[in-house]
Amino acid sequence: MITTDLDLVIKALKNGQIVSIPTETVYGLAGNAFDEVSIDKIFELKKRPAFNPLIVHIPDVEFLDHVAEEIPENAKLLAAHFWPGPLTLILKKKPSISNRITAAKNTLAVRVTNHPLTLELLKKLPFPLAAPSANPFGSISPTSAEHVHNYFGEKVPFILDGGSCKKGLESTIIGFENQKPILYRHGALALERIEKVIGPVTEFIKNDQNPQAPGMLSKHYAPKTKTIRSDNLLETIANCKTKKIGVLSFQKTELPEGTIHQEILSEGGDLEEAAKNLYAALHHLDELQLELLIVPFFPNHGLGKTINDRLQRAVLK
Repeated sequence: MITTDLDLVIKALKNGQIVSIPTETVYGLAGNAFDEVSIDKIFELKKRPAFNPLIVHIPDVEFLDHVAEEIPENAKLLAAHFWPGPLTLILKKKPSISNRITAAKNTLAVRVTNHPLTLELLKKLPFPLAAPSANPFGSISPTSAEHVHNYFGEKVPFILDGGSCKKGLESTIIGFENQKPILYRHGALALERIEKVIGPVTEFIKNDQNPQAPGMLSKHYAPKTKTIRSDNLLETIANCKTKKIGVLSFQKTELPEGTIHQEILSEGGDLEEAAKNLYAALHHLDELQLELLIVPFFPNHGLGKTINDRLQRAVLK
């Protein structure tokens, strides 16, 4: 059921059920982070491999001491600047945090969302929420309640409807090794903004065997439709002209007749608007029963880096 009734959702969570919650980034599949049974249900629903850790959502920065310890000064600085917001921190976990959440690591992925409805929910609950994206493992992340319902139907009893996600891309993930900041996932908070606060950050964004954080696997965020990247759109279309083609465009592009559909992410060439619209556009293109989806390379700065990262993971076989 898609609902805005917080009381229904709170009751379900207290009873060990899994619900979907909105964030400014994408919709999450949420359960009591202190309940092993709820955590197992999340992994089962998503068909998520056990080695891939979950993110825990807390109501405010003051709650951080309940789930993490030995917090680096740069982590405190980032939290002060960007929470609530689309930033996840990888920190040493408290012993009370289940190894199931952290994939048996001694670190925890944690963040404070900037979605008012979910913040209100978290403040009314006696426990934090474990909440990865509300999609089957490897699929396009959901940015609306309808996307979640299309994926799971009645398997998720309540989907808290917070409208379309304002950022539309997952949170940026920063961890620390020997006190030095590491980028584990590009996200809705551009790396340039983080580096203005704490200085240079080392990138380590792929790990298929033992990911330190969510979103590090090479193949991820993928449409069902066969997808390829192209830096020469017209040539690629000409080489595939017998197929039913969809095109994902940054801005409006003049295409030859016969191209089935063009999804434009930002008429004005704005990367934040393009990021917000990316997953919704991919969901729509996936519904059109196309034979091929062609996606471009985006300007590789700001949120363009995140969009390029997601599209690169989507096209891998």
